[in-house]
Amino acid sequence: MLQEFKDFIMRGNALDLAIGVIIGAAFGKIVSSLVNDILMPPIGLLLGQVDFSDLFIDLSGQGFTSLAAAQEAGAPTINYGLFINNVIDFLIIALVIFIIVKQVNRLTKQEEEAPAEPTTKTCPYCATEIPIAATRCPHCTSELSAEAA
Repeated sequence: MLQEFKDFIMRGNALDLAIGVIIGAAFGKIVSSLVNDILMPPIGLLLGQVDFSDLFIDLSGQGFTSLAAAQEAGAPTINYGLFINNVIDFLIIALVIFIIVKQVNRLTKQEEEAPAEPTTKTCPYCATEIPIAATRCPHCTSELSAEAA
């Protein structure tokens, strides 16, 4: 049973999936930092010095001045600013994955488009397609020499 488990884990798909999940988690952190630390501050500045991560709706009606104060008091809030940040995170990750998949597909197509070895040849006497290894044409029964094909 231990050997079967080892074979399962070492199978290419399971190992590739594990590596993909780990790299994806690390990539997600980078994109989150990009959105929160690089993109959102200038966007907030352009929109009147708005900090998206601090946008919320106070459901308690107590009028908290910041999300941190509302959360500290345990007040129920709808954190739509954080939602906006997460949507932007998702869109950036989706765009990058789209670009990567598109490039991989483009490279894969180029590899597949390599010309295949011919499997047929044309009979020089009757112009019928015949297998490349044929020494006699099945249509006109002419004997084919190696030079004629």
